[in-house]
Amino acid sequence: MGLEEKLGNDGFITTKLNDVIDWARKNSLWPMPMGISCCAIEMMAAAAPRFDIARFGSEVMRFSPRQCDVMIVAGTTTYKMAKVVRKIYDQMPDPKWVIAMGACTSSGGMYRSYSVVQGIDQFLPVDIYVAGCPPRPDNLLHALITLQEKIGEGKKQ
Repeated sequence: MGLEEKLGNDGFITTKLNDVIDWARKNSLWPMPMGISCCAIEMMAAAAPRFDIARFGSEVMRFSPRQCDVMIVAGTTTYKMAKVVRKIYDQMPDPKWVIAMGACTSSGGMYRSYSVVQGIDQFLPVDIYVAGCPPRPDNLLHALITLQEKIGEGKKQ
């Protein structure tokens, strides 16, 4: 077969440990779904058979922050909820990444009021922004692919 021909008689491969760790991290992202508003429906649709987030190794959506490494914040975030989102983010182990899903999460969207945070980057370090109102599930999948490429290159926060 192909691998045996490449290895030859020695039968082993050498690589750097950091490359193996980055490869494992990028292919098994476990999302922490923060479905705050209407974008959460689109996030749930990404796990449905039509879009199948499992193809990208992210089907294990845990609701325990200690078992997650990527937080998907989907929806309108109020100042009251921002404290909760930050607390959950702080409980996640390092390294951790954040995806801001939707116009309301990224910039406050159409809500220009005193109670809505005008972008979660005010209290969280955002790695990937997903555009749209509401963003389509395939946009979320594209964000996951982009995050996997970023992790595969060894880029940290």
